[in-house]
Amino acid sequence: MKNAALVIAGHGSTRNPDSSSPTLRHAEEIRSRAIFSEVVCCFWKEKPSYREALGMVDSRDVFVVPNFISDGHFTRTIIPREMGLDGPVTRRGERTIRYCEPTGNHARMTDLLLAEARRSGAPPSETSLLIVGHGTGRDENSMAAAGRQARRIAETGLYAEVLAAFMEVPPLLKDWDTFTSQPNVVVVPFFLSDGLHASQDIPALLGIKEANGRGGNHRMDFTRNPHPLRGRQLCCGRAIGTDPGLADIILDQVAGFPMPPASAAPSS
Repeated sequence: MKNAALVIAGHGSTRNPDSSSPTLRHAEEIRSRAIFSEVVCCFWKEKPSYREALGMVDSRDVFVVPNFISDGHFTRTIIPREMGLDGPVTRRGERTIRYCEPTGNHARMTDLLLAEARRSGAPPSETSLLIVGHGTGRDENSMAAAGRQARRIAETGLYAEVLAAFMEVPPLLKDWDTFTSQPNVVVVPFFLSDGLHASQDIPALLGIKEANGRGGNHRMDFTRNPHPLRGRQLCCGRAIGTDPGLADIILDQVAGFPMPPASAAPSS
């Protein structure tokens, strides 16, 4: 990979600069390992844009990794369209661009969710674990991703109860106390940043009020768990995409890209 470039494609936000921070941190970590000749980020809602990304690198071999939770509209349509990609492999003159699987598809995302849940300190045998997704009729894959992770964790038998919950569709997060049964409830946002959803919207739906002193908004203080609410001990974790281990998942998505055998490589 020494002569290749890595492009990490995130979503970004026009409302919250924190949205892109984890992606930028993961890129910096990968850059520090000197695995690629170039490592850059691009975003849908921030600069640099997807359309600008390939012009920012000079390498002939380029790997693009979408830093998205699910393989949906953005990964299948928006990013390929904006970058001019033909499919998994795009050849443009002497350049080869390989479009990798999104980070959320990686099997180790389950390990990151479990690690965040364990940070709560709640005893698993007396805990309901909620994996929280956005939930929207516009992208069913986003809902499926959270549900899939909840089922995988439930199959381990580590927690008394593991469920998926959503901000906009049933089971609704705001009703968390009606469909959980344990004295401890641990909530892990299946999001890629502690943006507005993870740091403000989710705590508000849970009933947690953490004043930040700005314009009446509220922002989660992740150091103040647990919260005694509705007769339970409630713990809210950080968005899974903030885990430093995501940098290794990005690298795994590159390493797992199916490369042609040397004999099949085109001659120069």
